[in-house]
Amino acid sequence: MFIAKRFNQKILKCLSVAFFVLTLIVYPAILKPDVPFAQSSVEMSANAQTTSNTRDIKLEIAQAPPPPASEEASEEKKDGVNFFKMAMGAVAGLVLFIYGVTKLSEGLEDLGTDRMKSLLSKWTTNRFAGVLTGAVATTLLESSSVTIIMVIAMVSAGVLTFVQSLGVVLGSNIGTAVGAQIISLNIELYVPILMFAGLLLLFVGRTGTQKNLGLILLGFGLMFYGLEAIDEAMKPFRNYQPFIDWMQTLGKNPLLGAIVGAIFTIIIQSSSATVAIVITLASSGLISLPAGIAIMLGAEVGTCADTLVATIGRGRPALRTGVFHLLFNLVSAILGILFAPLLVQLVLAISGGAGVGRQIANAQIIFNMIGVVVVIAFLPVIAQLLERLIPDAREERPLRTETVV
Repeated sequence: MFIAKRFNQKILKCLSVAFFVLTLIVYPAILKPDVPFAQSSVEMSANAQTTSNTRDIKLEIAQAPPPPASEEASEEKKDGVNFFKMAMGAVAGLVLFIYGVTKLSEGLEDLGTDRMKSLLSKWTTNRFAGVLTGAVATTLLESSSVTIIMVIAMVSAGVLTFVQSLGVVLGSNIGTAVGAQIISLNIELYVPILMFAGLLLLFVGRTGTQKNLGLILLGFGLMFYGLEAIDEAMKPFRNYQPFIDWMQTLGKNPLLGAIVGAIFTIIIQSSSATVAIVITLASSGLISLPAGIAIMLGAEVGTCADTLVATIGRGRPALRTGVFHLLFNLVSAILGILFAPLLVQLVLAISGGAGVGRQIANAQIIFNMIGVVVVIAFLPVIAQLLERLIPDAREERPLRTETVV
């Protein structure tokens, strides 16, 4: 079994390297500017025809007229958008991005899960410490879902009480916004260095810690590389009027934008990924600030899906933690939709001359911090209401219930 396991690990590593190299080879060919082969052939034929006519003017060549183009093809050429090529580039970028996020999460979990559990159990003595602990853990793990699922498991195991978990859930939203700030930085030039260093550590590292660090760096680099691929593939939409009109509709109708963000987040199972893609596209002028904020609000709700699934079979205290996460994000998103114009004005006033991508990142951290500040004062009342709404089962009633401090 040990030999088979090591053999499978080597196969997985080889496949990862092959996938990485193949991407580096194929991706530039997918996204480089159009140089249609047919057009080049026609131009070469025309040049040859001109030369032939110069040598022998009497020579006449009959050419069949080109077949009439369909309305869809002429419209696509008119708009300058190759939908198939754009879709393939976007899918390739999304695959790279999700693969990078997955590897980053795996490396972080292997490197810091035990430490995060120890941190969560020791530094959640009160709600304020819980918020800080949740923010730090989510920032380090690069995923609010991972943090909350870990908290739900610890509540189910009795390591954390339900009331201790509430502050961590609030802090996880702030940690997600910190990750968005990192995504909004212009560090694309350094991505190849991260990827090379990660690949080197992954295969040359001798200890498990070194290999996990290499996996983290490689996943981080692939994540940015995938974002850049998505951005490059979506550039034709800059001048595509239907897409511009749709973005304006999402900006004018925050509820519709939130629905789009929630659905997309449920599909890819990561609010951080949704916000990262939105920030990247906004930095290229494809998404406006109102539309980006609306999609971000929906992502806050969509991320609750996997945490609710994690509560299945975990007991009533864990279920209350998941329900609190859903209710907090849902109510916050509803208020954010209602006051979206004010949030836009606040972000514009605070961000100064920053780009739209950074403005959306600022909007997320401002929105989440306001929500935490407002709710943290009412955590004792909220805890009591949830305990009445979802009471303990008979076998759980002897357990001691603590109060929020």
